[in-house]
Amino acid sequence: MKLLLDENLPVKLKYRFIEKGFSAFTVKDMNWLGKQNGELLQLFIKEGFDVFITTDNNLSFQQNFRDYPVQVLVIIAPDNTYSTLFNLLNQIFDSLKRKWVGAEMILS
Repeated sequence: MKLLLDENLPVKLKYRFIEKGFSAFTVKDMNWLGKQNGELLQLFIKEGFDVFITTDNNLSFQQNFRDYPVQVLVIIAPDNTYSTLFNLLNQIFDSLKRKWVGAEMILS
């Protein structure tokens, strides 16, 4: 499974996904920093990513996911620090094992 981590996530989180066998890239890895969400989702699709992971809980209000054949995992947490998100990894991995369409949210 090919994952794209939004620029609002700690870069070192990518390595936890790689350790679990995912192919994980950050927006920075792809040289997509500063891209608007619509353009970012178009690039996501073009490059064959499976899931976009973000802490941007406004994304679902900004984009109509019926227009994009993408899976977006939105993490709702008190902050986006590595330690906070690390504590949610088991929930994130469980979510990635399930099949879903559109957006799914993980609450801390």
